[in-house]
Amino acid sequence: MKNKFSILANEYRFMLLDNVLPFWLNHGFDREYGGMLTGLDRDGSLLETDKSIWFQGRALWVFSEAARLHGKQAEYQEVCSSLVSFIERFGFDPSDGRMYFRVSREGKPVVKRIRYVFSETFAIIGFASYSRAFGKKEYATKAYNLFHTVLDTLANDILVPKYERKSRGFGLPMILLNTAQELREACPEHAEELNRFIDGLLKEIETYFVRPELEIVVEQCAEDGALELEHFEGRLLNPGHAIEGAWFIMREARYRNNDATLMQLGTKMLDWMWKVGWDKEHGGIIYFRDALGKSATEYWHDMKFWWPQCEATIANLMAYSLTGDRHYLEQFSQADQYVKRHFIDGEFGEWYGYLHKDNSLSTPLKGNMYKGPFHIPRMYLVCNSLFSELAKVE
Repeated sequence: MKNKFSILANEYRFMLLDNVLPFWLNHGFDREYGGMLTGLDRDGSLLETDKSIWFQGRALWVFSEAARLHGKQAEYQEVCSSLVSFIERFGFDPSDGRMYFRVSREGKPVVKRIRYVFSETFAIIGFASYSRAFGKKEYATKAYNLFHTVLDTLANDILVPKYERKSRGFGLPMILLNTAQELREACPEHAEELNRFIDGLLKEIETYFVRPELEIVVEQCAEDGALELEHFEGRLLNPGHAIEGAWFIMREARYRNNDATLMQLGTKMLDWMWKVGWDKEHGGIIYFRDALGKSATEYWHDMKFWWPQCEATIANLMAYSLTGDRHYLEQFSQADQYVKRHFIDGEFGEWYGYLHKDNSLSTPLKGNMYKGPFHIPRMYLVCNSLFSELAKVE
């Protein structure tokens, strides 16, 4: 098995450095106006000139991590510097300091999603990784300051809620967990503060969203924690999202010397949501499920999106690295083989994003406002590091 992990490490490194990242450098990197374009067709031709601000931060994290982990500083310096500049020049609304969601190719505001702080969280992780990859400590400070701007926004109840009915969503504590983890790597001097913050997020996730009575992880609950099973949104399960949160928790377990309680929490979430989400007939993680097994309401509920496959791949490999339980290795292999059969584009590179339940192609495009250089290269980055570790100990 040691040799197998070495082979997989080489394979994933090739897909990252010689397939996926070159696709985005060749077709997405905007050398004229700066930043990253993500609205690309199958062959990389441009479909949309507007830019997603959260993808400027996401792409910055990806290329900075690739530079840091794979010795590619010289190759990726230009794109990282361009992304930083674009974020700082065009990402923020000067009237209130909040970030936009979408701007024109030249950087003019198009959409500002005032319900969310996700553009900010991805800028934080981008700045944090950039500081580490290129020795720019000032960007760790900028990441830390932006993190506190986000906390102030949340504390002052500035966000406009989507629903009048008071509720809690899984997405915010989950993304904040990952944000704080990335920030801690860049700002070890703030580790104690960030550890306390992470403790609060872990408690929130376990208290409100991890539901042993149904063996599920819910996306939404009432403000007091009550399940809202009489409503569509209260029953909506997103297996890929929950599995992503599971590996963030397992990552925290690794950071805390393989903390047994966190390992158990993360693997439990993975176990439940793999069972709920994996399509036993056609393979792959299905996008939405109903908590009570009732008829699904979202019309794309049974589609296979690219990113849940990435999260399932990471989570199962990480669970195996923590526990040594081979059923996680088997599930990793299922997810890995499924991706190779159905998502990777052997002709033009990168992955397709959207398949139907039977794995037929829904659309051949490679990017839009939501799909770009993040989940896929992150999967290759994280798994490659885990393969390298496993190859040494098996």
